[in-house]
Amino acid sequence: MSNEQLAISNDSQTRKMKYSGVEWIGNIPEEWSLSRFKDHYKNVKEIAGENASEYERLALTLNGVIKRAKDDSEGLQPKAFDGYQILRENDFIFKMIDLQNISTSRVGLSPYTGLVSPAYIRFTPRKEKQNNKFTYYFLMSMYYNCVFNNLGGDGVRSALNASDMGVLIIPFPSKKEQQTIADILDRKCTQIDALIANEEQQIAKLKAYKQSVITETVTKGLDPDVAMKDSGVEWIGEIPINFAMKRMKNIGTCRNGLTYSPENLTDENGVLVLRSSNVQNGRLCFEDNVYVDCAIKDDLMVKKGDILICSRNGSRALIGKSAIINLDINASFGAFMMIFRSNYNPKYIYYILNSNIFTYYLGTYLTATINQLTGTNFNGMVVPFCENDTTQAQIVSFLDSKCSQIDRLISIKQHKIEKLQQYKKSLIYEYVTGKKEVI
Repeated sequence: MSNEQLAISNDSQTRKMKYSGVEWIGNIPEEWSLSRFKDHYKNVKEIAGENASEYERLALTLNGVIKRAKDDSEGLQPKAFDGYQILRENDFIFKMIDLQNISTSRVGLSPYTGLVSPAYIRFTPRKEKQNNKFTYYFLMSMYYNCVFNNLGGDGVRSALNASDMGVLIIPFPSKKEQQTIADILDRKCTQIDALIANEEQQIAKLKAYKQSVITETVTKGLDPDVAMKDSGVEWIGEIPINFAMKRMKNIGTCRNGLTYSPENLTDENGVLVLRSSNVQNGRLCFEDNVYVDCAIKDDLMVKKGDILICSRNGSRALIGKSAIINLDINASFGAFMMIFRSNYNPKYIYYILNSNIFTYYLGTYLTATINQLTGTNFNGMVVPFCENDTTQAQIVSFLDSKCSQIDRLISIKQHKIEKLQQYKKSLIYEYVTGKKEVI
């Protein structure tokens, strides 16, 4: 029998439990105590000031606290770091703003000393060399169960402050049991994370393969015996003789989106404004909608067959993602989006925009200072293009079938990841609330 098997009691063994007084925690072992977070940790804030240059920059992510380059252009950037606060090794850091967003990071236990945004909440141990791993897992369980997002009762609060965090009730076993639980969770979570990482790597390979299939098809066509000619672009190479190199402006027209003010926002009786969040996995998604009540010109209303493209975003990885407007809809599109309208088969153009050709161009347009795809740049892209309707339809039919097969494999792997993530969440919850016993 392994040490881990010895550490975990038999499920049939009865353990005396008591109600914690906290609904989401439920019952805890009778011998466990309950304490406020601030009884073990204190809120501190050290502004770096003129010493900012002595520290590395840190960031709280879904993968914990990581080091981040000070000149990283991703997201919002400060003019200087003297207003940032110091986060020290073994400190807790919390991001408790915009609680309506359930997919952002909330909790971190820092393995480093460095600088973080002053908007974060920092707590440090009251005792030196205090082991914080058990508490970290408990707080992560709160995060996984969306407890922070719902601490306002019936309504969702937009933010929590240090005082709110300090009065959080946390169950504590003995120090020995805390260590045992933390060790088990370290080991088990590492194993689960490795399985998840393996599935993610396979998904990345499938996505790369899918893009290569699209690229090969839209640049070489489907007929292996067709005569070829030089495209005139070294990295594209030869193209079928019935293809031509065309600028996007000669294929259709692009248009930047609607600028509106907060006072224009209204309910569902208004006009839907499509944004980046409405484009998910190459399809339109209507789970995060915004509506406005204002005058909108006809050329800012989308039409069936338009291609909606993300042209600007806080995350440059999202720039260029696209979806076809495949239904009649009363909608406009936001200022961070553009639409491309053409008389040609929209799905054929969509595949060109999801090939390595578009990825190549984006790599030349996006820089440390420019984080958007402009209409001028988009119009200037030169792509292999076949004007024959039959050939376009054949390419679309082939790629629809091929991409569907790859997408099914990706979906299976994503489902595995979701099951592993759910198992990890339930495992942490059961241990940190004492429902799974260690001896």
